[in-house]
Amino acid sequence: MATIDVFNHNVPAESDFGYSQAIRSGDLIHVSGQLSLDKAGEFLYADDFAAQLEQTYVNMDKVLDHYGVTRNQVVSQTLYVVNLLQRAAATAEGNLAYFGDHRPTSTVLGVTELTFPGQVIEISFVVDTKLPA
Repeated sequence: MATIDVFNHNVPAESDFGYSQAIRSGDLIHVSGQLSLDKAGEFLYADDFAAQLEQTYVNMDKVLDHYGVTRNQVVSQTLYVVNLLQRAAATAEGNLAYFGDHRPTSTVLGVTELTFPGQVIEISFVVDTKLPA
């Protein structure tokens, strides 16, 4: 019987909504949408795209660190961006800075709203642990 390897930030939303931040299934790690939450689960930086993106990447790195994997092992990502047309260039710039030369598959969706008032970015992703770090 396979065991479930989950990761959580231990924030209230995980129990309130009944989800995990990440689940490892074989060689793949499926990661829930990451956003600009602090360690206590408080939403940070309402309406500040650059600050939210930076904190979202910090939270993505926490997940990667937990599993001992790197950004180079991310195989796909989905970005949800409020007012995408206004934020497309900043989204691309942040993505290039975060991944460097690595190029995961990517779907970017423009959305009208996200979970928290003032939330403008959320990123979910999948990691393949068999890829070179």
